[in-house]
Order: sequence, then structure tokens, then C-alpha cells
Amino acid sequence: MENLLHSPLLWMTLTLVAYQAGFWLHRLCGEPVLLPPMLWSLVLLITVVVVGKVDYQTYFQGNAFIHFLLGTSTVALAVPLYQSLPRMKTAAIPLSITLVVGSVLGAGVALALASMAQLSHSSVLAFATRAVTTPMALGIAEKIHAPLALASAIVIISGLVGAIAAEPLLKFVRNDIAKGFALGLAAHGVGTARALQISPTAGAFAALGMSLNGLLTALWLPSMIRWWLS
Repeated sequence: MENLLHSPLLWMTLTLVAYQAGFWLHRLCGEPVLLPPMLWSLVLLITVVVVGKVDYQTYFQGNAFIHFLLGTSTVALAVPLYQSLPRMKTAAIPLSITLVVGSVLGAGVALALASMAQLSHSSVLAFATRAVTTPMALGIAEKIHAPLALASAIVIISGLVGAIAAEPLLKFVRNDIAKGFALGLAAHGVGTARALQISPTAGAFAALGMSLNGLLTALWLPSMIRWWLS
């Protein structure tokens, strides 16, 4: 039994099954906005991991291939970006301003709130990675010596919360470019998936916001952390 619980194939299979089960449960319950498919999948996986008393490192090693695909899928979002290139050029200035403000607020506010809550030093560092998608967050977490498991959990949960909150907050926004870019900035991968359900344009600009925010945050956050700790 112990060998089975540490089998990489087991955890990759369970992750894929839980992902599909999340969509099935979402449809079964009438597709409620506040309970997206990924939340169902997350609850199922956490339950299995906790009951099986499996540590995060074992689970992560079993999903190394899926983790690799996260990076490639992020790069693949360049396709809808290229298709929306003419519209991107016309909105370059407002998008650039929004990107800088969103990048600073996304990481800065999370870092400030974690510090004000007097969380442990490692927890505060993990919250600093909240604003970027998982592959980039893990890379930043390694650079600033934040716990990878906690950083990954914070990113996933914040993405879910952002995608859920987007429904009422963006209800009266008619522009798909604004909707998509906001979702990509605030809710990274989960927000981009939600934006793709709205329209191809929203999905393309969500991918743009997520990608540029990750790159910009990776450039300034490690240096800011080193200054903050000095």
C-alpha cells in the first residue's frame, strides 16, 4: 500500500480524474458561478491527499509531467495573442498603464496584508507570488526562498477567488478587452480559462495580461524582496 501511495502514475491519474470529475459535478449542480469546476477538483484532491497522509513533495513528483505542460500551455496562448495583435497595438498605452498598476498592487497588497497579519516570514514570502500564474510563481518562489507548496496553493486559491469575483465585478463591463485583461491580471490561469468562455478576444487579452504580468513581476519582485529584507 505504501508503495502504491508513492507511485507517480497514481497521483497523475488521480489529478486527471479529479479534474474531469470537477466538470461533471459542476454540470450536475446546475453550473453554479460560485462553485467553478476547479474548486470541485481541488476539494476532491485535497481530501484524497489528506486521507492518504501523502506529503506535497510526493504528490508534486507524481505530477511532474502535468507541471511541465503548464509551461507549454502558457506559451501556446501566444496563438490567440498573435491573432489579436492589431487590437493590441491600438490599446497599447492603457494596457501598459493597467499592467504596471496591476503588477505592483497584485504582489504589493498581498505582501503588505500578509505582513500586517503577522504571518511567518516564509508565509509572507509565499504571498508575494500570489499575482502570477503557477509556473512563474514557482520560479519566483525559488528565487526568494519561499515554500513552493504554500506558494502554489496561494496562487491556485487566489485564481479561483478572482475568477468567482469577476462575475459580479465585471457584469457591467461591455468591453471584452477590458474584461479579459483584468481577468488575466487578477486571476492568472483560472481567470484566463474563464475569459476564454466569454469570447476569443477576452481570452487573448487575458493571456496577454497573465503573461506580461508574470514577466514584469519576475523582474521587479525578487529585487524588492531583497531590499525589503535588508
